[in-house]
Amino acid sequence: MHFKKILKTTALTFGVALPMAAAWAQYAGPSSVPNLTVRQLIETGQDDQHATVRGFIVSHDGGEHYTFADDTGRLKVEIDAKYFPPGVKIDDKVRVELSGEFDKDRLTGKTELDVKRVITVLR
Repeated sequence: MHFKKILKTTALTFGVALPMAAAWAQYAGPSSVPNLTVRQLIETGQDDQHATVRGFIVSHDGGEHYTFADDTGRLKVEIDAKYFPPGVKIDDKVRVELSGEFDKDRLTGKTELDVKRVITVLR
């Protein structure tokens, strides 16, 4: 009986501590990944290229699929819920910076940014 209680306590501790550790482990310094516009990314981006864009998530298209827009165009993005900042309401009026891996299908020409980081920006 005592062993089950220890297992429960350990599981609960890790269940709470791991997500908190992940939230604390975000790098916020300078990056060598360039900030690009949607137009630049679509026109010159290479498949599997790391990229960062700034603008607005203008629609939720179902599941993890969203449409992102800046002054130069629109881009389909895929964002897992775990990458949204906790406790922050993001709608089409909140400017965000999305960083991730650009996917460009050579056959169909379809493009998408597989987002791994979402942050809000003031300007």
